[in-house]
Amino acid sequence: MVFKKLLGALGIGAPAVNTVLHQPYVHPGQELTGEVRITAGKQDIAVEHVALSIGAHVEADYADPVAVEFHRAELAGPFQLREGEDRVIPFGIPMPWQAPISNVRGMHLDGIGLGVHTELGIAEVANKSDLDPVAVEPLPSQAVVLEALGQLGIQFHATGLGPGNLPGVPQELPFVQEIEFFPPPQFAGHLGDIWLTFVADAEGLHVVLDADRRSAIPTPAEDGFGRFRVGHEEALSVDWTGRVQGWLEQAAERRAGLGGH
Repeated sequence: MVFKKLLGALGIGAPAVNTVLHQPYVHPGQELTGEVRITAGKQDIAVEHVALSIGAHVEADYADPVAVEFHRAELAGPFQLREGEDRVIPFGIPMPWQAPISNVRGMHLDGIGLGVHTELGIAEVANKSDLDPVAVEPLPSQAVVLEALGQLGIQFHATGLGPGNLPGVPQELPFVQEIEFFPPPQFAGHLGDIWLTFVADAEGLHVVLDADRRSAIPTPAEDGFGRFRVGHEEALSVDWTGRVQGWLEQAAERRAGLGGH
């Protein structure tokens, strides 16, 4: 995967920069590897630094999504780049454990825009490329939860990133991903949409489920209902189909008890 950028803001004779990713996708917690290839223009330049950052488009109160940088790594610098010289800078940077999921089994999820910026700093000018796409696939521990929802007839509706935090759940990033699903047919008249949030770390992940936010059903933030914490290995042996089915039944009972329709 190659992204070619001409950093034109540096003026005529500016270097060309190619960012090459070695893999088509990455999992949270996995190393994103590649190389930055710089070809000098028609003049010698003093490069102060080369940096790579990972960013996402985050929704902001009915306004257009804004790009938010959530991980950054300095790759090299300072060094001299002679006229016409080629320089290759390899990199390996960790994808944060709580990075949002943008792809599932190779299919892109609309509403999630992730990418890398390549930044070349020259003479007090830090010119950054556009956000070049990078795909993040779910961890195996996350994939089994998504598979269980599919087995229950819970169909994907939408996803997005919003600012904020889940109370009681340690978060490293300034936003959360919410994956929205239609309720399964047998609950269509009893529950509204289903919302799923993953918050992972090196040891495991929090799985947070919420239902029908327009009703008076207590949310996970209020009493822990619909919140599960499991290790990555443990998650692979959990009966998620049964666990989610039980949660759906309890959520429907709660709504009925509160006078929902």
